[in-house]
Amino acid sequence: MLLEIISPDKTVYSGEVTLVQLPGRLSSFEILKNHAPIISTLKKGTVRIIEAGGEERVFTIPGGVVENKDNHVVVLADGR
Repeated sequence: MLLEIISPDKTVYSGEVTLVQLPGRLSSFEILKNHAPIISTLKKGTVRIIEAGGEERVFTIPGGVVENKDNHVVVLADGR
């Protein structure tokens, strides 16, 4: 699935991933391939991803919103 992490001033990450772990406002959650469509708010925390090649990466965000539809995940990170 395609993941994009976008901040107000730049694209932080864009690439194929197999897992995205997110800091949801109420609790953390994961998105895997063929996940149901979702829009959720995010709190300050870390976004953990597993890239298509198996490498793990971690990004810190100050909060934001995530949308997943048709295996395209977009994280809009706050600018704070």
